[in-house]
Amino acid sequence: MSNWRKLFGTVLLLTFIFVLAACNSSDSSSEGGSSSSDDSADDSGGPFAFTVMANLHTPEVPDEKILEKIEEETNTDIEIQWVPDNNYDDRLNTAFATNSLPEAVFLKNQASFIQFREAIEDEQFWEIGQFIDEFDNLSKLKENVVDNTRVNGNLYTLYQGRPLSRQGMIYRKDWANNLGLEAPTTTDEFMEMARAFTEDDPDGNGEDDTFGVTDRSDLIYGAFKTVSSWFGTPNNWGEQDGELRPEFMFDEYKQTMDFFKEMHENGYINQDFPVTSKTDQQEFFKNGTAGIYVGSMGDVASINYDAVAINPDAKFDVQNAVEGPHGEFGTWSIPGYGSLLMFPKSSVETEEDLKKILGFFDQLMEPEVMNYAYWGIEGEHYEVVDGAASPSDDQALTDREVKPYQAIEIGEPETNGRYEGYHDYDIKAKAEELTVENEEYLIEDPTVALYSETYVNDGARLQEIITDATYNYIIGQIDEAGFDAAVDKWEADGGEDIIAEYNAAQ
Repeated sequence: MSNWRKLFGTVLLLTFIFVLAACNSSDSSSEGGSSSSDDSADDSGGPFAFTVMANLHTPEVPDEKILEKIEEETNTDIEIQWVPDNNYDDRLNTAFATNSLPEAVFLKNQASFIQFREAIEDEQFWEIGQFIDEFDNLSKLKENVVDNTRVNGNLYTLYQGRPLSRQGMIYRKDWANNLGLEAPTTTDEFMEMARAFTEDDPDGNGEDDTFGVTDRSDLIYGAFKTVSSWFGTPNNWGEQDGELRPEFMFDEYKQTMDFFKEMHENGYINQDFPVTSKTDQQEFFKNGTAGIYVGSMGDVASINYDAVAINPDAKFDVQNAVEGPHGEFGTWSIPGYGSLLMFPKSSVETEEDLKKILGFFDQLMEPEVMNYAYWGIEGEHYEVVDGAASPSDDQALTDREVKPYQAIEIGEPETNGRYEGYHDYDIKAKAEELTVENEEYLIEDPTVALYSETYVNDGARLQEIITDATYNYIIGQIDEAGFDAAVDKWEADGGEDIIAEYNAAQ
């Protein structure tokens, strides 16, 4: 009889423990505030623990105050392996080679993604497309950007969004007013502004001490590619006679080179731009030596801040829509993402664990949680002004406690609901509006989702041939025949294989 009583007592005790655990689990779920919170909990209802590898853009690892807020909202216990940005790829490759990757890994950019293509096709990372529809927020990610990250039609990544095209021009509005010039709307008007800013004493000091366009040694993020898109050049690759061909095989690319050659010959652009750094390029603009800057329109805020410290009367404006000789405006587009997040099978061993990790990133895309990650704590790191986030004036505080966590953002404001930034400088706000407007005029790269093994192995080396030839043509070191010879060399040294592989991959 005593054995029966002991057994009955044990059953009662176990029942009590089970009921208590169930209550605690229910309380935890209700406190999480999201339908996905159960996906981010461990089997006992406690915080689900996993590790993320992310790149660090600040000198120091951040305080965990914000991470603790994120963990509290998502019922997780997260370890972030912060790796300095300048050696992130090396650390990533080492971890991959030694089979020591954490459960979630950010890739820095498209180039890193391409390098991991073979491992992805070898099924060393989880295919997540089959699960995305189970998560309310992850399923909101932009389909066109998602498609740009697919491998053979399958999805292996979550993306961190970037504006598709920030490209346009920033110019000295006060100089334009002095000379009676409006914002250029055609490439001819752009050339005329470059001439006038060089020859017509735009600053009114009676000296020949200005020139039109300031540029740098970067054919992509400098002025060349943006102007090239105004001329209608394809974005990296385009279709010619039913076949994909590189941009430099198109007439519009040569027309752009001629345009820059004219500016260079006439002194409308800094003569040494093929070897000029971005810092020196911007310095010409800030100190009142040059009047036009072509690139990211969003740079106007920092440029204005430094320029008015030198000359309080300096005024800037932005413009995006410049039509080429064919009478249309177009702007080259990036694939719409910066970093990409992947999940190695070597560390995420089960589908159940994968879904819990996906559940965390789904919750991270809740506006309240994403605002913690991107802006920090309201009232301490930012204030809400007109429905937007206005960061603290204490930049050191932001860099120390907030900025690193922006590296784990998934999606963009349109999909994750976080606050946009508040801009008290009206030209910066205008730049953001024109960035959105650019999406109506995108020239997209048709090879973004395609794969060429030769390009991965030799693309950078081969591109140097074209880059050197482009600069040498513009500064008059070679003629058109010399440029064509460089294109022939590109083809002979591996370019023909790239063309064939991209066309086969369509």
